[in-house]
Amino acid sequence: MSRIVFAVIACVLACSLSVRADEIHFRNGDRLSGQIVRLTEGKLVFKSELAGEITVNLKDIRTFRTAAPIEIHLKDGTVLRQPVTTAEPNAFAISTGEPLRPQTFELGSIASINPPPKPQPKWTGSLSGAVSSTHGNTTTESVTASVNVARRSEKDRTTAAADYGKSDREDPDTGDEVTTEDWWRARAQYDYFFTKKFFGFGNARYERDDIAQLDRRVVVGGGAGYQWIETDATAFSTGLGLASLYEKFDNQDDSNSELSLQMGYNLNKRLWQSLRFIHDLTYYPSLEEFSDYYLTTTGELQTNLTKSLFASFKVIFNYDASPAPDQGSTDVKYLLGVGWTF
Repeated sequence: MSRIVFAVIACVLACSLSVRADEIHFRNGDRLSGQIVRLTEGKLVFKSELAGEITVNLKDIRTFRTAAPIEIHLKDGTVLRQPVTTAEPNAFAISTGEPLRPQTFELGSIASINPPPKPQPKWTGSLSGAVSSTHGNTTTESVTASVNVARRSEKDRTTAAADYGKSDREDPDTGDEVTTEDWWRARAQYDYFFTKKFFGFGNARYERDDIAQLDRRVVVGGGAGYQWIETDATAFSTGLGLASLYEKFDNQDDSNSELSLQMGYNLNKRLWQSLRFIHDLTYYPSLEEFSDYYLTTTGELQTNLTKSLFASFKVIFNYDASPAPDQGSTDVKYLLGVGWTF
């Protein structure tokens, strides 16, 4: 008699454990019981009672159920936190409070299940520069420096950068020091993402160039942008908006202030494992006269020397359709140096 009772109890316990376990139904008719650990990037990690922890493709699953609430993130941003029941092929269901009317979702709508906590956003960036000194038949001194910082969260992005260059040479006839280059610029932008791709932005730019007689150029603007792609290998975005552009030249009494469009793009592309190409362009045509415009673009090649050190070659091209009197419209700067990422 005791053996019969023991067998009945064992069967009840086995059935109870089976009911309480998560279960996956595969397309080929197989079933697997255990516990769903997580799903990311189309890969489901499942802790099986027999096979241990395994990884299966979501595309191989017909439906599934869980014994306890799990956290399901859908591709449209919806988050579900409740037990799941099986449904027709390529779907799963959750209770709506009405036993005969569960809510059904397609498996393809799942972005992740029990995803790991997202890392806290942090500032990253780089610092680069170069110094040269020549003595003998000619005496020259030059220094260039660049800094870039960025912070990206799920909802926003902040970027800022600055460049500086100064060069002096000694006149061999008089011995006087002559400045051949003295300029700097700084810029910053804040992006707020309304969706994963569409964002609004506000930005500002300040520039000065003594050789070009530019006392200051101040640009403040804003608009909307679209993030076409954003991966470790490639990031590309475009933007369109309005900007207030103010210019003051040293050899001109009057200043120039106007409202302009601003159109541009940003590209960050890994060409090879240790080589990266960074390029941005912004175009500011005056709303009063499109032929009066300011254009600035920067191209940079970075190659890794170590995990944190890199060599950099940067070209800055500026074109001002209304430059200072007796100055040219085109200004090109070349920066070659070594940098450090943080």
